[in-house]
Amino acid sequence: MCGIFAIVFDKEREDMGQILIEAAKKLMYRGYDSVGAATISSSGEIDLRKDKGKVEEVASRLGFSEMKGIRGITQLRWATFGEPDEVNAQPHFASEKDIVGAHNGNIVNCIQLREKFIQEGKTVRSTNDGEMVIQAVESHFRKENDMGKAIINTAKDLKGDYAFAITRNSENKFYTAKMGSSLFMGVGDGFICCSSDLPSILPLTRNIVYLKDGEFVEFDHSNFVIKDIKTGEVIERDVEESEVSIESAEKGGFDHFMLKEIHEQPEKSRAMLNLLKQSPYLDKFCDELKNASQIFLVGCGTSYNSCLVGAYYFNKIANTPVYPLLASEFIELYGNAVDEKTVIVCVSQSGETKDVINIVNYCEKIGRGIVLGVLNTLGSSLAHRSKVYLPLACDPEISVPATKTFINQLVLMFYVAVNLAEKKSLDIDDYYSLADKIPELIEETMRVTNEKCKEVAKTFVNRKDLYYLGYGINFGIAMEGALKIKEVSYIHCEGMYSAEFKHGPLSIIEKGYPVVFATNPDEAHMVISHMNEISCRDGKVITVSQKNEDLANYSSEYVEVPASHYFLSPILNVVPLQLIAYYTSIDKGIDPDFPRNLSKTLTVD
Repeated sequence: MCGIFAIVFDKEREDMGQILIEAAKKLMYRGYDSVGAATISSSGEIDLRKDKGKVEEVASRLGFSEMKGIRGITQLRWATFGEPDEVNAQPHFASEKDIVGAHNGNIVNCIQLREKFIQEGKTVRSTNDGEMVIQAVESHFRKENDMGKAIINTAKDLKGDYAFAITRNSENKFYTAKMGSSLFMGVGDGFICCSSDLPSILPLTRNIVYLKDGEFVEFDHSNFVIKDIKTGEVIERDVEESEVSIESAEKGGFDHFMLKEIHEQPEKSRAMLNLLKQSPYLDKFCDELKNASQIFLVGCGTSYNSCLVGAYYFNKIANTPVYPLLASEFIELYGNAVDEKTVIVCVSQSGETKDVINIVNYCEKIGRGIVLGVLNTLGSSLAHRSKVYLPLACDPEISVPATKTFINQLVLMFYVAVNLAEKKSLDIDDYYSLADKIPELIEETMRVTNEKCKEVAKTFVNRKDLYYLGYGINFGIAMEGALKIKEVSYIHCEGMYSAEFKHGPLSIIEKGYPVVFATNPDEAHMVISHMNEISCRDGKVITVSQKNEDLANYSSEYVEVPASHYFLSPILNVVPLQLIAYYTSIDKGIDPDFPRNLSKTLTVD
């Protein structure tokens, strides 16, 4: 989740570098892999320093504290386009080095823009999408000689969700735009600043200007003008005094990062879908799947649960059998069966999960197997060592329990299965348009299930153990729901295929024993039988599903998700299970962001 901060003063500041360092530190919670800063003197000299690494280390090594100027900009980058390194770190110069700037977000047509600028003879120094923003503004400015018009025309070129800040060396102004990513302005005594988030502004001033999507701002040290990015018309906006604490601002007003990240799921799923639509790597990824002799989906924990759902998508949409496996069992169970055309899709949020990397090492050792990656961390071992990889584009998760990365893994599996079916000339109905509905449906699901999830959570607080059951395409969702409860509430919870429950575990049912079913109306004919096994023994059936009278009649509690297509039921059903886990954790007085004994990235066997 990139973070930008830019500021204009009324006079030269000897401590400009230190101001930028402190702003960058306040944005570190967003997650990043590189950092940079640029200062501009009153004479127009631009000093740009940047590299991969942590703020304090890079700032010390490159001497950020020595940087002086009348205005400056810093950026913390989380890689989506271009691996984490000095060249791809931001801010960026434009081609002729008289314009500098940085962005937050994803420019999904980055590759196409880069090729265009190279063909035009521009000096393009990186593969990062932030540079393409700066290059685009420069191109239009050279034609128009007007920065406002250049920004309006740049917005027509860029696809994706983003915000950016940019300045020329010859005027003491910044220009900043908001198009889907967060952006705020602060107005202080002798300065005006903008930032991706409030924590970097609040130590300097409490006077905030809240910007809206589709707006850009021209500002110097004392004045700002907000304009519509399509028409250029001036927009009046008052300055407001903020009473938000820095800690609250870091969490977006939510009590915990886990809840914040659950609520980010509509935005992040939309960003990834936009990226997949433009990515030339999706076709390469699916070509490998189409030509494979056999396909395995491997992952650990949450990522493995997404593989379980993904296997159903590939079978039901692309008529393609795949084997979902725990990464730790792959070599022992199927290692000798790997041939030159075997495809192993490695799913890992961090791209460093040791059990997954063991598979990559194994394939390299035997000289067989094609490794494809699904990951959220560019520059990771899996990214470097995959033949083709697709990014989850979630930005970092701060909370240890995975939420938004899981949702995007599901959405990606669905979209890849549809693309593979298209390559195989199968009927894909209107599944692409179905994908476009996902972000809105996730948002609606959070809204309509939230209060019911709080009620269910209260009944779990004193439980020592639970069962979560799922059938067919929702089996992986039951597994994930159970994992979330275990992670953040310390309640033993077993996820299981619902048809298997009668083969032993049914003996545990007694009066009032709660069993959660994740299902949908298409599975009702089978699941009702499994529910009846619980209810006729006085167990308590809690159902998460779209509206269905038959399912409701066999349930003690019903968490109703919005009506949607069968293929979207796993994506929607997991949202209330995330919320139930979160609220159970809160009711038990546990911090869900940092549950005991757990780590975000597991790099041991």
